[in-house]
Amino acid sequence: MKTPELDKNRLATYSLLDRPSKVSVSAFADELTGRETPGELIGKLSDFLAARDLKELVAALVDAYRRQNLVMLAMGAHVIKVGLNPLVLQLVRKGVIQALALNGAGIIHDFELAYAGHTSEEVSAGISGGNFGMARETGEFLNRAISAGNRDGLGLGQAVGRMIQEEKLPYRETSLLGECYRLGIPVTVHVAIGTDIIHMHPAADGSAIGQTSMRDFDLFCAQVARLENGVYINLGSAVVLPEVFLKAISLVRNLGYPVTNLTTVNMDFKHHYRTHENVVRRPTLNRGRGLELIGHHEIMFPLLTAGIMSELNHETSEQR
Repeated sequence: MKTPELDKNRLATYSLLDRPSKVSVSAFADELTGRETPGELIGKLSDFLAARDLKELVAALVDAYRRQNLVMLAMGAHVIKVGLNPLVLQLVRKGVIQALALNGAGIIHDFELAYAGHTSEEVSAGISGGNFGMARETGEFLNRAISAGNRDGLGLGQAVGRMIQEEKLPYRETSLLGECYRLGIPVTVHVAIGTDIIHMHPAADGSAIGQTSMRDFDLFCAQVARLENGVYINLGSAVVLPEVFLKAISLVRNLGYPVTNLTTVNMDFKHHYRTHENVVRRPTLNRGRGLELIGHHEIMFPLLTAGIMSELNHETSEQR
């Protein structure tokens, strides 16, 4: 039996001019001269995908700064290891970032930079002979700072920052913990016992580590409660800090802080389920907007900083 042919002349069509479309020439990138400032470069990016998200994030951070709304930066230790402390501190001193959160590895690399001006050992070279993580000064100083801070009722971040400043470590101006302590900016540290090299050293006091980190969790939650109309950035932490943030959001909403209008962003060089769900999607369900910028920290964060500073410098020049 022969199958009858379809009569395509009867198709219902519409005008392309009337059809909604996802791509328009009005959102295309502008041509580059090679003389653009970083801010001008961002302005000339197309209005699609990550380029659009970057523009939205710059705008959200500048708006939060102008309105004096809270901006929190939670970051993994890799951010420190790729040399971004100066840019983080630039935004802290400018008043754009008002609170920091680190994982346990963050204090390792931050201290070593403040003490010696270098950090990040070659794990493969030391693990076979059991030498990995055995730097004497790192274990002694940080465990001593944590124990002293615990006796004084401090959180872990404040305890380490205080000792970096009090002992006048030679490169302390590069230290997130030391400089934020000096400036009165809260830095919380969220530790998983056994994940950091200082836990292997004899001076490690589990009760002090746990108590100071618990105080920091409480301080972190108090900051999250102030995030209404603010911005939360997760930079390079794939597990610990996204989990801490999700619990903090639930806790503060349970206590009556709605935190309904917030912007969250995950900046990492890989897409992860946990960061997407716990930072970008779940906290902003019907309560804000979540953005995701995937790329290398050492490129993406300087680009973001340049966009922010360009906007703020332009605003200052106009006021003059």
